[in-house]
Amino acid sequence: MQFRDLKQQYQVLKKDIDAAMVEVATNCNFINGQQVKDLEKELADYVGVKHCVTCGNGTDALTMAMMAWGIGKGDAVFVPDFTFFSSGEIVSHAGATPVFVDVELDTFNISVEALEKAVKKVITEGKLVPKAVVAVDLFGLPADFAGVRKVADKYGLKVLEDGAQGFGGNIAGKRACSFGDISTTSFFPAKPLGCYGDGGAVFTDDDEMADILESIRVHGKGEMKYDNVRIGLNSRLDTIQAAILSIKLKAFDQYELVDVNKVAEKYTEGLAPLKGKVKTPVIPESFYSSWAQYTIQLEDRSTRDKLQSELKAAGIPSMVYYPKPMHRQEAFAGYEYDDVDFPNTMRLCDTVLSLPMHPYLKDEEIDLIIKVLSESIK
Repeated sequence: MQFRDLKQQYQVLKKDIDAAMVEVATNCNFINGQQVKDLEKELADYVGVKHCVTCGNGTDALTMAMMAWGIGKGDAVFVPDFTFFSSGEIVSHAGATPVFVDVELDTFNISVEALEKAVKKVITEGKLVPKAVVAVDLFGLPADFAGVRKVADKYGLKVLEDGAQGFGGNIAGKRACSFGDISTTSFFPAKPLGCYGDGGAVFTDDDEMADILESIRVHGKGEMKYDNVRIGLNSRLDTIQAAILSIKLKAFDQYELVDVNKVAEKYTEGLAPLKGKVKTPVIPESFYSSWAQYTIQLEDRSTRDKLQSELKAAGIPSMVYYPKPMHRQEAFAGYEYDDVDFPNTMRLCDTVLSLPMHPYLKDEEIDLIIKVLSESIK
């Protein structure tokens, strides 16, 4: 059993993907080929924004946003404490200070109440200037952007949507990667829409920002390749990855997103008898998840670890996302944080477990997972 079955997906899409890769090899347009431009339009249309700028990976996409806004020393950028490291790493790379914020137990996403509290604290201390908030769409579910935007507007913050896991999700029909002043995603192979290597994209409705982002991704170029008007990156999406993503985007839109939501429904229904011992993911009204992960919560760490061990013995893969909060990462040891300020994150790190999740998961596999889980928890 696969945690995310890319092999099965490839077999389904093999004919079209192989043809797309051969076309790139035949034409030898490996860098900035027409397929890149075509994909950027397809992605912008799908998300519902004016501009999509592809790049080398999801971390570079976030970095490009920091650079485009001129975020740097003396600036405070607010980041959820329960997320992947890159969401905070890019802040430090920019020379700014990441200020970690607790999350909601139900959705795993940044707490609006905790966000405003953190902003007020920074303003009161007077050492940093609040500049931006990184709102992560964790596990496929968009963050509470109505609440985040209200706080951002009140205190003059830019909103950076980290949609690395959220691509395909929506709130009342408005799709993920369209909520930020700048939004980003990742095409890492295991993401909801993944390529066959690394890849990422930046989304915005701001014409000026789009021009700056396009410049940044190619060494800060100006009118031509050898006219460099700013410090930039070398972060282009390869043509062959764009060709693959274009094929996979069609499948994602036509049936994969629907199918992965059916898998989630089967999990939730099958685990319902364990209510009180197993907490299944919560999808708020009008929200739609792309299910990058199906993450349950157990009663405590020992219960979680026992279950994971028994799943492994049955040949069922599972993962803990994430075992350590951001504020406890050694890389951020220079900042002063207290565990009591992050009660939800601390609990989640002890209790979460992600189960196999992908559009090609068979009913009998889901049944086996639920059976092993139920026997372990009873």
